[in-house]
Amino acid sequence: MTSPSAFTIRAAELRDVTPIVGLIRELAEFEQLTHLLQVTPEKLRPHLFGERPVAEALVAELPDGAVPAGESRVVAFALFFTNFSTFLAQPGLYLEDLYVRPAHRGSGIGQALLSRLGKLAAERGCGRFEWSVLDWNESAIRFYEKMGASVLPDWRICRVAGDSLQRFRA
Repeated sequence: MTSPSAFTIRAAELRDVTPIVGLIRELAEFEQLTHLLQVTPEKLRPHLFGERPVAEALVAELPDGAVPAGESRVVAFALFFTNFSTFLAQPGLYLEDLYVRPAHRGSGIGQALLSRLGKLAAERGCGRFEWSVLDWNESAIRFYEKMGASVLPDWRICRVAGDSLQRFRA
């Protein structure tokens, strides 16, 4: 298990596309959705780093020597994009996927990624920070609620807004 000081959260770089795709594959396996998987580094790259990127990503990276030779130091990612609320007339930040490799869960990486995104949403003047969660993923639901999100019963959308969103500024 990773200690909170043993990882770095940073913006994804071009060199991270292949490790991110590997993590997306692991996420699809976890969610039993591999039959829907079409992502490849070639397909993802232009959407993160092309002429007109439509998404951004953060990664959690372990320091040199913390993983066996040949394995990626990138052990988690969060892929997100800007959306818009017509009701608030403000942009929002939508978290498409957050995934932490099982061996590194409980180490603070997920919390650090979510906190960084909440802070980013607040800094960008977003009215909402939202994401979806599968209704069977009870551990994720408990984690998100602990972070201040409300799980909306009809949509299964997680939202951080108002005072909860502003707390990410600190």
